[in-house]
Amino acid sequence: MSISYLVLAYPKLKPDDIKFIETYRKQYDELYYNVVKTHFTIVFPTFGIEKKIFIDEIKSLAINIKSINFKIRCSLIDKNSFNEYWHTFLVPDEGFSEIVMLHDKLYSDKLFKTMRLDLNFIPHIGISSLKDSAKTWDIVQEINAKNINISGEIDCLDIVKYENDTVETLEKIFLKSLL
Repeated sequence: MSISYLVLAYPKLKPDDIKFIETYRKQYDELYYNVVKTHFTIVFPTFGIEKKIFIDEIKSLAINIKSINFKIRCSLIDKNSFNEYWHTFLVPDEGFSEIVMLHDKLYSDKLFKTMRLDLNFIPHIGISSLKDSAKTWDIVQEINAKNINISGEIDCLDIVKYENDTVETLEKIFLKSLL
């Protein structure tokens, strides 16, 4: 398997919210539960760029970015474009546009040629990856019936290497406090 580089944001969450998310992930996330902790993906797997160039690019574009507060009140279903898996996403209502603008900024220069323009960027925390679309739909409906209200903060970006189903943080970029 080839090496790719990504930017992940491991959000600050309340303990009860972490427990809620991890309970679903442990039971229903066949692809990623044992690979990576609860996260938002800001820059998706990037191939064909040298590690140093990738890291330098992210560090230079992330200067002066402020931390992002978010609230998640619903989930939605998403079909993976690369394989037969269906996903349950927790999608923020508040903080949505800030995460999109962060994503867009990080792809604005040297990474632009690697961005998948054929895919929509939906900021999310993934909690299930299943081949069963009906079960995934049931999970989405179950979560939305709970009227969830998950508040959190993105205050750090992790530049990571992904290889052989292993995620390794190469560098951390701490975002500016909102205070």
